[in-house]
Amino acid sequence: MSDRYRWAMPGDINAFFGLLLDNIAGMVLIVSLLDIFGLPASFSLRYMIPGTAIGVLVGDLCYFYMAFRLAKKTGNNQVTAMPLGLDTPSIFGIMLFVIGPAFLKAKSLDPDIQSAAMHAWYIGIGCLFMSGIFKLLCASGSNWVRNTLPRAGLLGSLTAVALVLISFLPLLDVMATPIVGMSALAIVLISLLGMIPLPLKLPGTVAALLVGGFIYYVMLGFNLLHSPPQTFNPALGLVPTEWLQAWTFGWWGTLGEAAVYLPIVLPFALGTVVGGIDCTESAAAAGDHYSTGQVIGVEAFATLAAALCGGVAQSTPYIGHPAYKAMGGRAAYVLATALVIGIGGLLGLYGYFYTYVPKAAVYPILIFIGLEITAQSFAATPKKHYPAIALACVPALAWLSVCFVGQIFGDPALQNYVVETRDGVASLVLDDKQQPKMAPIGLDQLKNGALHESIVTAKALANGFIITALLWSSALAMAIDRRLNAAALLFAIAGALTLFGVIHSPLDTNAVFFPIGFPGISPDWVLAPEQRPLVFQFTVAYFVTAALLVVWARLAPPLDDVAEHA
Repeated sequence: MSDRYRWAMPGDINAFFGLLLDNIAGMVLIVSLLDIFGLPASFSLRYMIPGTAIGVLVGDLCYFYMAFRLAKKTGNNQVTAMPLGLDTPSIFGIMLFVIGPAFLKAKSLDPDIQSAAMHAWYIGIGCLFMSGIFKLLCASGSNWVRNTLPRAGLLGSLTAVALVLISFLPLLDVMATPIVGMSALAIVLISLLGMIPLPLKLPGTVAALLVGGFIYYVMLGFNLLHSPPQTFNPALGLVPTEWLQAWTFGWWGTLGEAAVYLPIVLPFALGTVVGGIDCTESAAAAGDHYSTGQVIGVEAFATLAAALCGGVAQSTPYIGHPAYKAMGGRAAYVLATALVIGIGGLLGLYGYFYTYVPKAAVYPILIFIGLEITAQSFAATPKKHYPAIALACVPALAWLSVCFVGQIFGDPALQNYVVETRDGVASLVLDDKQQPKMAPIGLDQLKNGALHESIVTAKALANGFIITALLWSSALAMAIDRRLNAAALLFAIAGALTLFGVIHSPLDTNAVFFPIGFPGISPDWVLAPEQRPLVFQFTVAYFVTAALLVVWARLAPPLDDVAEHA
C-alpha cells in the first residue's frame, strides 16, 4: 500500500454536498427559529451567524489535519476525515428554550428591540462558552461518562429531541407546502435510507433541493402558493462586522444570568460528547481509528472558537462517517465544507439561502437526521432497553403539548379587556393612546378545573424535559438490569433537582430557584408560595419511589432463583 495519502477523490463531491447542506439547513434554522420570537433576521445574520460559521470552519480544519496525521501514522491512504457540523438538536433547544425566551424577557423590560436582541445574543454566547468548557472537561473523561450511564439513557434523551424537535417541527414547514415538501422528503428518505441511486449519481440532498426548488418557483410563478415567500432583503446581511463586538467581551457580564439556563444547555453539550464517542466508534468500525479524546477535544475547541466570535450554536462530529466513507470521501469534502461554510458566514451569504431557498425543499434533511438519530439509538441499545428509550420520549411529548397550548393562549384573539375595580366600581384600563388595554387569557381563568390541572402538570413535565428523559430512561434501563439501588439513586437525584427547579419547574421561564427564602438570597430567586405544593409533591414522589426501590432490592430474590422460576 502506498504511503501517499489520497486525500481528494471523486467521492468527496457527494460527501461535500451532503455535509454542506446539513450545515446550511442549520444556519437557516437558527434564523427561522429566532424569527418566531420576533428577533430580526438581519440581527441574527450579522451578529450570530458569522461566529457560528467560524466554529464549523475551525472544527472541520482540525479534522482535516487529523485525517492526514492518521494516514501518516497508519500508512492507510484511504482514511476518511471525521465530518463536523452544527448540532441540530441543540439548535432547536438553545433557540427555543434559551435565546428566544431571553429575548422576550429582555423586551418586556425594555421595548427597544435592538437592546433586547443584544442581551439575548450575550446570553447565547455565554451559554455556548460554558458548553465549550464543559465539553473540554469531558474530553479527558469521555469514556467514564459512557460507562456510568446506560446507553438507553444517554441516547434516549437524544431520541426524544430527535423525534419531537428535529423531525416533527420541521415537518410542519415541509407539509405547509405539501407538493414541494412531499417530493423533496421522498427523494431524501428514499435515496439516503433506501440507498436507491439517483440519475447522474446526484446526492439525495442536492436532488431534493433542485426538484423541490423547481416545483416551488413554478408554483410561485402561477400564484399557487398558500403562503407568500420571505420578504427579507438578503443584502442586509452582507459583509457583517457586528459580530466583532463579541471580542469586547460585553457578554462576560451576563454569564451569571446565562448560568440559569445551564439545566437546558448542559444536556445538549453532554449529548454531543456521547455522540462524539459513538462517532469515533463507528469510524473505527469502518477502519479509521481516531482518538476519542482528540475527537471530543476538537469539538470543544470549535465550540469555544464559535463562542468567542459571537456564535450561538455548538458544533459536533456527525454520525455519518461510515456513509461518507462509503461514498468514497476522504478529506477534501471536509476541507471544502470548512471553507464554504466559513466564507459564507463571514460574507453574510446565508441571507440569500434564508430568502430564496424554500424551507420545504431543505428541511427534509432535518427530518432524515431526526429519523437517523432515532434509528441509531435503537440499533446501539440492547433490545431489552427499548422501553427505556420510548419512556424518554414521553416528557418531550408533554413539551410539545404545552408548546401549542402556549401559542393558543398567546394569540391576540384570546384576549380580554383589562378591568380594575376601585371603590366597588369596575372600569376599563386605558393604554398610553387612551385605548382599552388588552391582556391574554391566563390559565387561572379557565373554568374547567380538570383541564387547568392537566395543563399545569404537562408544563411541569415539559420544563427540563431533556434531563427528565435522561434520568427516567437511565433509571428504567438500570431497573431492567436488576440494578435497583442504582435506579433508586437516579430517582433521588431527580427529586433533588426538582426541589430547585432544574426539572419540573412551575415557572414559565423554566428558571431554577430556591424552594424557600433565607437571609442573603434575593426574593427573585425564591419560589412563590402558591407554586410550592406542586414542586414539593413531585419531589416527595421521587424520594418515595427511590425508597421503594431500595426496599425492593433487599426483598427481591436472587437472579438465579428468578431464572429457575421462569
